[in-house]
Amino acid sequence: MNKTRLEAFSDGVLAIIITIMILEIKVPHGDEFADLKPLIPKFLSYVLSFIYVGIYWNNHHYLLHSLSKVNGKILWSNLHLLFWLSLIPISTGWMGENNFAKPAMALYGLILLLCSVSYAILLKMVLDVEGKDSLLSKAIGKDLKGKASSILYIIGIGSSFYNEWISGAVYFSVAMLWLIPDKRIEKMIS
Repeated sequence: MNKTRLEAFSDGVLAIIITIMILEIKVPHGDEFADLKPLIPKFLSYVLSFIYVGIYWNNHHYLLHSLSKVNGKILWSNLHLLFWLSLIPISTGWMGENNFAKPAMALYGLILLLCSVSYAILLKMVLDVEGKDSLLSKAIGKDLKGKASSILYIIGIGSSFYNEWISGAVYFSVAMLWLIPDKRIEKMIS
């Protein structure tokens, strides 16, 4: 099977996710800079989620670029990833609307964790097709960065019940860890 449709569909879904997130930020009714102040939490949550969606888009691009063929397992695991990514706007909106309240931070972390797990499943399905001796398999190695991210999300979720700012710092740290594209795959493609 050709991977072009998979890439096009995934790109479309990710574009819609970003569009939904920005539409949650409503234009203020006043004409003073002070009228923008209530938008700060919404804007900050949007920026963090935009970075996360961008990271997934970037790494998804490299992952699919390395793929030689697509099968049903890859299609379904990709849909699984897109499902969890499509929930990011809900938690982003809730987080921004409620000034990073503890339950919103816990839900945000849970969705990030499930995105991470579903990406790991997609990665495994791709590696099953490409083989253990493939360049992709060698580039990914033990995927310590991916495993560390999941552990940090669990820490962020747990800490959100005590201090939402600690969980926010954890989620921000994971985003910074992945902000630069995964050089392992990029080097393999070059």
